[in-house]
Amino acid sequence: MKNRPQVLYLSHGGGPLPLLGDRDHKEMVSCLETIASKLVKPSVILVVSAHWEEKIPTVTSGSEPSLIYDYYGFPEESYSIQYPCKGEPILAGKVHKALEDAGIKAALDNKRGFDHGLFVPLKIMYPNADIPCIQLSLVNSLNPLEHIKIGRALQELEYDNLLVIGSGFSFHNMRAFFTPETQKSKYQNESFEQWLIETCSDQNISEEERTQRLIHWEEAPFARYCQPREEHLLPLHVCYGLAASSCSEYFELTILNKRSSMYLWF
Repeated sequence: MKNRPQVLYLSHGGGPLPLLGDRDHKEMVSCLETIASKLVKPSVILVVSAHWEEKIPTVTSGSEPSLIYDYYGFPEESYSIQYPCKGEPILAGKVHKALEDAGIKAALDNKRGFDHGLFVPLKIMYPNADIPCIQLSLVNSLNPLEHIKIGRALQELEYDNLLVIGSGFSFHNMRAFFTPETQKSKYQNESFEQWLIETCSDQNISEEERTQRLIHWEEAPFARYCQPREEHLLPLHVCYGLAASSCSEYFELTILNKRSSMYLWF
């Protein structure tokens, strides 16, 4: 791998709540601060957000992206959050070329801003907003192998001191967040989390088997309970496709009273 980047899959919580002092996000905020302290501060960040889907993988290429407040029903201050980081058109072009060179048709978008999958976790990790960022969309087919292949294509990127973040949520059943927890729901949540941790961290699993587990993630225990729609899981597939190994470290935490996890590759 050329200039191997740091790679992180994170669970980004519920909308802007992590930035509003919500007590059910305190572990998440602390975890992201801890992870930031472990990383070499990057020169540039590429974020694959669960909140952007396109027909083909699309890269933000503007130099001064605005913020997209893509959430509803939150306090008024949620819509004046600022994160004035710059874009990085040069990296955007390199990402586009890496995808096209791998036979993956891709596009550039110089108008789109940054959604909360980027600015919420980065405002916690790098509050000074002094690191240029770009976003890469998911593909709306939501095909897991397609997203692993996107990650593999990014292995050819030549860019020093790059951090790639898959911004999703390892548990994303919206209805369950607002339903009283039962022993059954707790068991379902914890069973899937254990499968995910094992899949991403067990060094005794071959990369071929790890790939197959992620491709067929729906066969995991209670997969569709934890991920009724998989857009919050697929940024992990991009991360794994890029890293192509078991994670260096994983983090278990509770967000909104649900067990969640994050994965880091150095």
